[in-house]
Order: sequence, then C-alpha cells, then structure tokens
Amino acid sequence: MNDSSNIYWFLLPLVVAISLVYTASRYESWPVIWARSARLCLWSLAALIGTSAILLLVNTQS
Repeated sequence: MNDSSNIYWFLLPLVVAISLVYTASRYESWPVIWARSARLCLWSLAALIGTSAILLLVNTQS
C-alpha cells in the first residue's frame, strides 16, 4: 500500500466531524443532533462513493 492511499483513512472522521458540527449548529436536542448527523453522514458518504464510482467508470472507459 503506497502513501497516497493512506489519505482516504481521514475521510470518515472528517465527514463525521463535519456532520456533527453542522447538525449541532442547527438543533439543540442531543437525540435530534445524533439522528440528523448520522443521516447527513450517510448521505455524504454515499455521494462521495457514487462520485468516485462514476469517475472510476469514466476513467476506465478510454
């Protein structure tokens, strides 16, 4: 495993932190913050995975 692939291990904590901070700035109740943050985290990760899959597909077509 080369050094450039290790940067992707920081992606999950970064998405979780951004989701928590964004959601905590909108709501005050902790159960709501955890629920909405989890949903936002999953949506963000799904968008990143989907975008990566499309880029990989386009890159391998040529």
